[in-house]
Amino acid sequence: MNPIDVVKTGISAVENGKIDQYQSQLTDDMVFAGPVPQPVGKREFIGLQKALTEAMPDWKFNATDYRQMGDKVSAMVQITGTQTGTLNLPMPGMKPIPPTGKHVSLPPQETIFTIKGDKIARIEAAADPNNGVPGILHQLGVPLPPM
Repeated sequence: MNPIDVVKTGISAVENGKIDQYQSQLTDDMVFAGPVPQPVGKREFIGLQKALTEAMPDWKFNATDYRQMGDKVSAMVQITGTQTGTLNLPMPGMKPIPPTGKHVSLPPQETIFTIKGDKIARIEAAADPNNGVPGILHQLGVPLPPM
């Protein structure tokens, strides 16, 4: 599978609620960095994805403009979803967020996926208070817990 197809397959798995399938597409030492308060590993990243997709069943990455550069794939990602379920973010100090019914639409953001073999080894985007977990919480009207 070429690197772009690896990324597209992973994105599709999450958008279709197949988190276990997505987990198998990540290296054991996978790192997610940038749109979270601090970089996290595979276990924490999967916990985050489960929490977000359970709270927002219509979760979409809306990824476009895929480009391959060696073992890296760049895509523009614009996360959307409606919080119809309780959001239980696996973050210290975060209390469950009851359903708000609010629709989240984050600004498009370049995201870089590093591929090793046929698996995703790293996902990184710029830290931006309007994107990622901080952007989602802001749009839901929930403050970030103190770090």
